[in-house]
Amino acid sequence: MSVQTWTWILVGVTFALYFGIAIWARAGSTKEFYVAGGGVSPLANGMATAADWMSAASFISMAGIISFSGYDGSVYLMGWTGGYVLLALLLAPYLRKFGKFTVPDFIGDRYYSNTARTVAVICALIVSFTYVAGQMRGVGIVFSQFLQVPIYWGVIIGMAVVLTFALLGGMKGITYTQVAQYCVLIFAFMVPAFFISMQMTGNIIPQIGMGGTVEGGEFLLDKLDTLHTQLGFSEYTSGKKSTWDVFAITLALMTGTAGLPHVIVRFFTVPKVKDARKSAGYALLLIAILYTTAPAIAVFSRTNLIETVSNTSYSEIPEWFKNWEDTGLIAWADKNGDGKIQYVAGSALEGKKPVYTDARGVSGERMISNASEAKNELYVDRDIMVLANPEIANLPNWVIALVAAGGLAAALSTAAGLLLVISTSISHDLIKKQLKPDISDKAELTAARISIFVAILIAGYFGINPPGFVAAVVALAFGLAAASFFPAIILGIFDKRMNSQGAISGMVVGILLMLFYMMKFKLDMFGGGTSEDWWFKTSPEGFGTICMLVNVVISLVVSRMTAPPPQEVQDMVESIRIPSGAGEASDH
Repeated sequence: MSVQTWTWILVGVTFALYFGIAIWARAGSTKEFYVAGGGVSPLANGMATAADWMSAASFISMAGIISFSGYDGSVYLMGWTGGYVLLALLLAPYLRKFGKFTVPDFIGDRYYSNTARTVAVICALIVSFTYVAGQMRGVGIVFSQFLQVPIYWGVIIGMAVVLTFALLGGMKGITYTQVAQYCVLIFAFMVPAFFISMQMTGNIIPQIGMGGTVEGGEFLLDKLDTLHTQLGFSEYTSGKKSTWDVFAITLALMTGTAGLPHVIVRFFTVPKVKDARKSAGYALLLIAILYTTAPAIAVFSRTNLIETVSNTSYSEIPEWFKNWEDTGLIAWADKNGDGKIQYVAGSALEGKKPVYTDARGVSGERMISNASEAKNELYVDRDIMVLANPEIANLPNWVIALVAAGGLAAALSTAAGLLLVISTSISHDLIKKQLKPDISDKAELTAARISIFVAILIAGYFGINPPGFVAAVVALAFGLAAASFFPAIILGIFDKRMNSQGAISGMVVGILLMLFYMMKFKLDMFGGGTSEDWWFKTSPEGFGTICMLVNVVISLVVSRMTAPPPQEVQDMVESIRIPSGAGEASDH
């Protein structure tokens, strides 16, 4: 059967499973909608957390970043996995002991202030919308290729799917849907890795195959280094980022992870504090399967891409290249008219997106208008590397289709979790807790569902018009979470003296500073700037670390210059740190 047929079958079967679960587990109360009734088992919650965590950025884009960046891409592996350890050890059990529905709920009650709650709601919305834009972009990329529709239609289809099971089931439906999605995405990620590792190195385990030898006895990584230097790139195993920037990005990703509201809320869905610890352990183990495989896939795909494409005549290029070219995610300009694709360092299109014309070149390639006159140009969107990898390696059609189903599972699972955070921030933390405290359970549920509908429209717009490729957008979301939530949460748990004035001041300054830096250096606002203009030589992806430190300093200084929190709040902080005796999540 063709790739198209296999894709329709596998995507159709998995979607039918997701919809069936959403209908079976539909929420009937706000508690089921917000925290799945608080009765999810540790293993199920661990699988759901892993699916929630391993988004389109992990499945689709992370290996692509490592594939193109080499050593520099390791910051994502270190930051995201290290951050999850931080979350599991320092935050999850204590937040579960607190027993509320959301992060703004914790901040509002811990800092005895509706102003603090409102600031937290605004931060949650900014972080979640930035993050969900990357997920919708991932959905669009998968659909555009495997269902042969433009990216914007792919995003619209993804919006409809996410909306359906998020509206029906809330956290209860999303949790059990994510269990199924974890199984789909991890199977889809690992099967091609097994195939390609065996094909290239003779070892079926990709983590070992990456360090193994290829035909001729040469180590695979040495071969890739040689290919890189021949094309004018730096060695794959060397890095261009400064040690400081690597540290800053890693720390921003770590602390951002620990402050992500859609991951934190997962620990409110289990019955006891002990179960929160167990589910964190399960999730870390399940996440490690993908995260230890991603570097291997990056190496395999990079090697295969260079060997397949470089110095190859366009007339002899495999069909996969032309399929991705039709989606606009690969572009080639034949500047010297020899009909061959040259892939060399210093491309004028590097880091830019191609602008297509309606014309076709002599060889039949799509013409682009923004390539330089210097040399042949090849543009490859790094977000396609995982999806195109099975095609480049000439794997069976069912494997290619399986990767499409896995990519959709990864993007949709995280998108659903983020939309729930957005809806609960509005319906519970804004409407129920502040604007209309006497709202009925049914009316609050209706408000939550309306919020999801509005949120998906906004997320869809950013998915169609993203400010960068998937993992870059997501990395900025982590920076925003590090700049705003992490200090407020960690100081709220471990510093009894931290008061509302300090927390509010820190969050406001942290998030505004990060937003300004993002807009200046990512969106070219406020005069723009290049890497030469970066403050403290820190990239936008790593600037969350600076903002977090500024937040901590301001929070501590302001809290020490103002009145201490009430005694009952200090007693509550003391009790949170005793990880036993927690009751169910409270809807108060």
